[in-house]
Amino acid sequence: MTAWIKMIEDNDATGDVKEMYDMARSPHGTVDNVMRCQSLRPHTIAGHMAIYKSVLHNPDNKLPFWFLEVVASYTSTLNQCKYSLTHHFMNARRLINDKKKSDAIYAALQDHAPEREFDGKQLALLNYTKKLTANVANMVESDMEPLRAAGCDDGEILEVNQVVAYFNYSNRVLNGLGVTTKGDVIGYYNEDED
Repeated sequence: MTAWIKMIEDNDATGDVKEMYDMARSPHGTVDNVMRCQSLRPHTIAGHMAIYKSVLHNPDNKLPFWFLEVVASYTSTLNQCKYSLTHHFMNARRLINDKKKSDAIYAALQDHAPEREFDGKQLALLNYTKKLTANVANMVESDMEPLRAAGCDDGEILEVNQVVAYFNYSNRVLNGLGVTTKGDVIGYYNEDED
């Protein structure tokens, strides 16, 4: 079983479900379970895809894609969402393209100690990620001060805010429906894109 609820298989998809599946295909040509778990209400796939692509794969983002994938992975680590962590840290690994460095980053995220591998702006953004994920009710305007002191501009803060917000949503979809990676091709990027 790949989820606790029924998911329409790719070869059984018709009408709106087929249309949404075709829109949601990964670069591998597959439909990941994160989208398939919404097949009973296919209109939700359209919204999910729009947010996902705009926050993580839009060329107008200024922060490096590898770092946005690290933010996604840290959010998923904090939420104990194995599905998103598996997919998105694979993306980070491919984009970092340095096994030793990516292994050290993964260990630091797992230990909730990003300061072992990051400093400056990136560390400030990861600290913001942690509070926004794990302690959202206590967010205050002064949380912007360490970000700005580290050199983050408001657009960069917004980029990380949107990635964290999306992954908190997605992690709850996945964990709340018991979705697994069984049958998925792990990671967004094709090997020939590395």
